[in-house]
Amino acid sequence: MDLIAEGLRKAFELIVSMDREVLGITWLSLKVSGIATLISVGIGISLGMIIALTSFPGKKIVISAINTGMGLPPVVVGLFVTVFLWRNGPFGFLDLLYTPSAMIIAQVIIATPIVMGLSVAALQNLPPKLRLQILSLGATRWQMVWIMIREARLPFMAAVMAGFGGVISEIGASIMVGGNIRGYSRVLTTATVMETGRGNFDVAFALSIILLLLVFSVNYLFTMIQQRERPR
Repeated sequence: MDLIAEGLRKAFELIVSMDREVLGITWLSLKVSGIATLISVGIGISLGMIIALTSFPGKKIVISAINTGMGLPPVVVGLFVTVFLWRNGPFGFLDLLYTPSAMIIAQVIIATPIVMGLSVAALQNLPPKLRLQILSLGATRWQMVWIMIREARLPFMAAVMAGFGGVISEIGASIMVGGNIRGYSRVLTTATVMETGRGNFDVAFALSIILLLLVFSVNYLFTMIQQRERPR
């Protein structure tokens, strides 16, 4: 209990004192995961809609692969991104390894299957004849797509929250491709692991509390958007 109380006190001190290093780590965490989530939402929802609204041979196999990708181990993603960005790898010439950009790439790979899988499920859960009914009323294809997105608004927002939650809390890929470099690629999760390894449990506990507050704040914002009453 003393350790928890000390962690709470340390977290309060770090937040109130506006510690520059902690603020920098928190901002980088939000920036990297936020950009990765935005990219994954754009890719995941677009591809999810194409897969859900079209019929083609092997569709069930594709959806099964997407659902499998929802459980991709971050360390495996980190390994493959590291190999591809290594100086002798296919994209080593880009010199992206151990940078925030590499962390964004890894997190996009982690979040995209999550968003895509939930998007496919959201659209497949709509009435099967809804698309035909919308088109029969004279709507264009783009209007039909927009109406279906609105109808699946709640599960789509859940997909966004799940994608963000999957990347803001991951540690394996970030530490492998980012390197946990102080002042450059250190985020809340990697900093927490580092401080725990050093035995600085009060600081690690404080960083964990800040991470939880950050995740809660972002998800609260998403929830307010998701649960907003529809106009009548």
